[in-house]
Amino acid sequence: MAISYTWDVSTVDTYPTKDSNSDVVYNVHWRLTATDGTNKDSDGNNWTATSYGSQGLDTESISSFTAFGSLDAAKVQGWVEAAMGADTVTEMKASLKAQITEKITPTSVTKTIS
Repeated sequence: MAISYTWDVSTVDTYPTKDSNSDVVYNVHWRLTATDGTNKDSDGNNWTATSYGSQGLDTESISSFTAFGSLDAAKVQGWVEAAMGADTVTEMKASLKAQITEKITPTSVTKTIS
């Protein structure tokens, strides 16, 4: 099972001005999607699992400010992962992989008696 992970970090909250800087990002609304590139569901789609949330960023000391117009997804993703910490990111990815595994080979199935 080859799992790929894709971040969506395109929605952010900003302070209009902070410490003489404009549009300072202080919160990122993120979505992390895991996609199984090997296994497909009965409709022929790759199995996926998604987690989402928001991550606050430390704006107390802005030593290397990046102008809003210069931001890209890779930069913001880096901020989010750094703020979460490597262990949390690893745990989230493991959880998404486990969810896909459960979809492929369920350990429990709900059925209706007629």
